[in-house]
Amino acid sequence: MVDLHIWHRTLYRYRHPVSLGPHRLMLRPRENRDVRLVNSNVALSPDARLSWANDVFGNAVAIATFSQLSDTLVVDSIAQVELSAAAYPVFDIAASAASYPFRYSDDEWADLGLLTVQQYPDNGGLRAWARSFVAGNPTDTLSLLQDLNTGVAQNIVYWAREDEGTQSPSQTLSSAQGSCRDLATLFVEAVRSLGFGARIVSGYLHDPSRTLVGSADAGSTHAWAEVYVPGAGWITFDPTNRSMGSANLIPVAVARDIRQAMPVAGSFFGATNAFLSMSVEVSVTSR
Repeated sequence: MVDLHIWHRTLYRYRHPVSLGPHRLMLRPRENRDVRLVNSNVALSPDARLSWANDVFGNAVAIATFSQLSDTLVVDSIAQVELSAAAYPVFDIAASAASYPFRYSDDEWADLGLLTVQQYPDNGGLRAWARSFVAGNPTDTLSLLQDLNTGVAQNIVYWAREDEGTQSPSQTLSSAQGSCRDLATLFVEAVRSLGFGARIVSGYLHDPSRTLVGSADAGSTHAWAEVYVPGAGWITFDPTNRSMGSANLIPVAVARDIRQAMPVAGSFFGATNAFLSMSVEVSVTSR
């Protein structure tokens, strides 16, 4: 078990004081069998009223409302978690799903719903690319997913893209480069095209060795994927690092699409040129 301290600061600057609209915050780490949340706190400047709720995926969401003008907005999130994920996990996949293709049960299929449906336009190129990893009929399910996960990293060069938004899988394939969120989206859409239920995860990457792709110093924000396989449940895949399992990963939100898991999202009212800059600092350290 590793005891981790996470500090995440988002800073907005404006040319003059503006009126801040409601901001949606997704910063509280998500607990599961591998992650225990010890404490979590969010502080804002200027002061704001926080209203907490859980979204449809069970993620903790805070809505911040402001009552004063300001030329800056600082969102500070501090959390402590205990991470106990195994470096080399073993997954007890149900016999019915050990070989691909397989069929989800009626209940699983209904509950997975849109998590099995591609969310981006595809002229067939993505599905053809995904099917190139299918070694046979039938083929081993876990090997197929591992090969596809590795294939994303082999075909796409990691690029620390600062632009807002996410590339479509077609853009990522054609440009052969992308950020962690682009690679995760490509992987999720690829496995969905093969009939799997999958979801995007956003959170933090802990990198004490400073050798993982997508990490700044000992930690950073990160995006990866989970695929639902009967028996094993949700299996974690990080295509940016060609890894499987949750070691080094602290989830904050799971979602159908990465745009639903933005850490900080909001608006302001002021002149069109009022916005100056946004910066993000993240530290993930062991205690």
